[in-house]
Amino acid sequence: MKKNAFYAQSGGVTSVINASACGVIDAVLNNSDKIGTLYAGRNGILGALHEELIDVRQLSTEQIAQIRQTPGGAFGSCRFKLKSGPQYDAMYRRIIDVFKAHDIGYFFYNGGGDSQDTADKIATFSRDMGYPIVSIGVPKTIDNDLPFTDSCPGFGSVAKYVAISTLEASLDVASMAESSTKVFILEVMGRHTGWIAASAGLIKQVDADPPHIILFPERVFDEQAFCDRVAYAVKNYGYCTIVTSEGIRNSEGAFLSERGTTDSFGHKQLGGVAPVLAQLIQEKLGYKYHWAVSDYLQRAARHIASGTDTEQAYALGQHAVALALSGKNACMPIVVRDSDKPYRWHLSDVPLSTVANQERPLPDNYIDDTGFAITPACLDYLSPLIQGEAYPTYTNGLPNYARIPFTCVEAKLPKWKQS
Repeated sequence: MKKNAFYAQSGGVTSVINASACGVIDAVLNNSDKIGTLYAGRNGILGALHEELIDVRQLSTEQIAQIRQTPGGAFGSCRFKLKSGPQYDAMYRRIIDVFKAHDIGYFFYNGGGDSQDTADKIATFSRDMGYPIVSIGVPKTIDNDLPFTDSCPGFGSVAKYVAISTLEASLDVASMAESSTKVFILEVMGRHTGWIAASAGLIKQVDADPPHIILFPERVFDEQAFCDRVAYAVKNYGYCTIVTSEGIRNSEGAFLSERGTTDSFGHKQLGGVAPVLAQLIQEKLGYKYHWAVSDYLQRAARHIASGTDTEQAYALGQHAVALALSGKNACMPIVVRDSDKPYRWHLSDVPLSTVANQERPLPDNYIDDTGFAITPACLDYLSPLIQGEAYPTYTNGLPNYARIPFTCVEAKLPKWKQS
């Protein structure tokens, strides 16, 4: 007898996470003889804990297409990590009880490293409870730091946004630098890895081109070398564009922008490194500056999403279902690069246990000897990931994004209360 499926989105969302969702949806609907109803969890794994399940069959073909071109998490996401230990067993039992109540045998969890860990734990815990779930991770992270996969859905679109934003802002600054702002700082996401910051280097063709400085978490921040580089750019080019990862650290290993608080995953909260750098430039060099934090804008910019990224996000969602139906379990589909020029790729998979809670830093050979720029090898890697446009449809000059008021199915269990 065929089982139902459960799909959920986790962690920080992206401009293409819903493309992966639609890959899962379309694949399940196209295999209705093998999988029954597909439920989406409202607000990620919390949807399972609270038994808030959305029957995807309520969506029309037009609504699915609209969701595919919409940024953010269409069904809601969450930052909620299911940890190991006896004190968390009740949460796992609750999830399995909800899955039992709704005859769910397939679990597709769309997220980053922490989410792959959760998917792996569900596979193990459900087996131990005597109700084995086929648990497949669906990769997603703008940080591009999941191991094994050549690229992560969400990253290519962020890379495209950051590169274009750096170019456009630099043209603005360069035109005003003679009598106004001489230094512009763009802060991008990247707590531990510099993939996003590196993408700004895509626009640099000669030494005078921006960005003049890229700051990577993989390199210790050297205050004197940084100030010298800023002064050199202003003297020789008239202005200086800086792109910095949020997670750069000093020689003592402390984040330059650390606030002393943590988020729900236990990660240290960062307070913004751009104003810290701006203050340093003001004190040491006296230049007029402006700074900006791309923040949610970089990961929500579906209007300028990468065609490659959108295609891969959808394909990985579809492949997740194909893996489940082929008998695979506790694994994650990945992108394997076959060549740079021409860019070719195919899909494969790896065990969740090898992906969970792992981070892939920017390789050393992707950062040049100055520590402030990327290498040709990095350019060769990044360039294919931003190719192509995947524009949404527009109505009255604005993107036609989905805003669907979902209704959850009737609950079958008592309300969950977290102890």
